[in-house]
Amino acid sequence: MSNVAFNTHSFVKRLTEVGMPAEQAEVLADSYATLIDEKLATRRDLKELELRLTLRLGSMVVTAVGVVAVLSRLL
Repeated sequence: MSNVAFNTHSFVKRLTEVGMPAEQAEVLADSYATLIDEKLATRRDLKELELRLTLRLGSMVVTAVGVVAVLSRLL
């Protein structure tokens, strides 16, 4: 989903420098990297979503106008 750069080595290094055990820091860094890769939306993801929503809303407006036009002729 995303291509966000997350430097796990630097993250682990910073955590171990302040006293966190290396093994725990590595697990945390791996978890963060997975979370960022799978769950974080990028600007590109948001632009694609915006386009899909715009197209969907446009089609709904066209449909609504068509329904109103048909109803106005029937009534």
